[in-house]
Amino acid sequence: MEILNNIWNAITIPNTQLVTVLSIPVLLIEATLTMYLFLSIMNFSSTKKQKIIYVLLTWITGILTMFFIPHPFNIFINYFLIILLQYLIFSNPFLKSIISSVLSLIIYNLINILIVNPFITIFNISSDQLSNIFIYKFCYLIIMYLITIICIIILKKKNLNFHFSDDIDKRNKTIIIINLLFGIFAIAVQSITLFYYVDTLPVVITFLSFISLLVYYIISIYSLTRTFKLISTTQKLESAEEYNRSLRILHDSVRAFKHDFDNIVTTIGGYIRTNDMKGLKDYYLQLEDDCQRVNNLYLLNPEIINNDGIYNLLTKKYQEADCKDIKVNMTFLLDLNNLHMKIYEFARILGILLDNAIEASSECEEKIINIDFRNDQKNSRQLITIENTYKDKNVDTEKIFEKGISSKEKHTGLGLWEVRNLIKKNNNINLFTSKTDKYFSQQLEIYY
Repeated sequence: MEILNNIWNAITIPNTQLVTVLSIPVLLIEATLTMYLFLSIMNFSSTKKQKIIYVLLTWITGILTMFFIPHPFNIFINYFLIILLQYLIFSNPFLKSIISSVLSLIIYNLINILIVNPFITIFNISSDQLSNIFIYKFCYLIIMYLITIICIIILKKKNLNFHFSDDIDKRNKTIIIINLLFGIFAIAVQSITLFYYVDTLPVVITFLSFISLLVYYIISIYSLTRTFKLISTTQKLESAEEYNRSLRILHDSVRAFKHDFDNIVTTIGGYIRTNDMKGLKDYYLQLEDDCQRVNNLYLLNPEIINNDGIYNLLTKKYQEADCKDIKVNMTFLLDLNNLHMKIYEFARILGILLDNAIEASSECEEKIINIDFRNDQKNSRQLITIENTYKDKNVDTEKIFEKGISSKEKHTGLGLWEVRNLIKKNNNINLFTSKTDKYFSQQLEIYY
């Protein structure tokens, strides 16, 4: 009986040591719950190993900040560590990591605001007693975790996921990230304010605070969603403009062929009647160039190149090459929706390689660029090959990737150096560089 009495006294009177001991498993539970919250919100793909590593690292960093940084100021550190760990472990884009963290922290803090004041009022205790008496702290956390689990189940069952495109320009991405970081700061300040003044605030004020924050966050999330839709719509309009431009050029080319059709047939007939096979061959090669140009314009189609960003990039680079009288031959047999790398990094690499190919071939008498997109199922890889004619036959295929190395005046030599850095970040990507007497070739290999 005395043992039970001692236990009861330990859990019903202020006992900071016991509450600190309780905080250790509590941090593990909270790390797990917040992880499942952001996984449910953004519908992230994740492995069991990633989940375990994230929970353990979040738990360990939470314990360290609890012991070495005064409460509640450790909240700031913990919130930013959640974003960093999520970004590093789950390999999601930084913007996605911030959004999912902010949304999960919003839900968690709204639950906290909703229940803390009623709990204190019902049990007629102060915030200090809630923080330092084991029995109250334990009961409060049980309620908090049950409501959080219910939210996770609802998110999963109703499939209430937050969707947005990764293909956002740098300016908009920076603005959104800054706004979200201020949002995290606001959440942390709200948590600290609640920690200090919860027992002095009436239940009605707490409830109104909850409602106002809920409405504010709903409006903010709605505005964020509308922003992503606007960005996506803008990209589609840009793609449509580029496609219309390609269609106009294609239409003019077809009209020219139609207008000259009789002359083309008559000319071919003249070569055949005189048995001038050499002349016919030369004429056919010239005619083939025009046919290939029309075929390339047909390939510049958003239904074939099924990513707005990559479509715009290829169209602009094709037009740039065309203005410099560079013959571009293109084959596109790749589904970009199943690309096995981040589209942002892919666009950066592709843009740099195309810029280099255009620049190098523009200096040659025979200006040719061959671009090939295809899926190599046999070797479980996606291949993008860009080869171009080039003037400097002594170019070193290794040195060109070093920082600051460039054969051009007023060039920084950072392009291929950036490409190599992007490739090093991904363990399934390789770039094979080669050259022949005629062509300089870059083959990007994406393994899956």
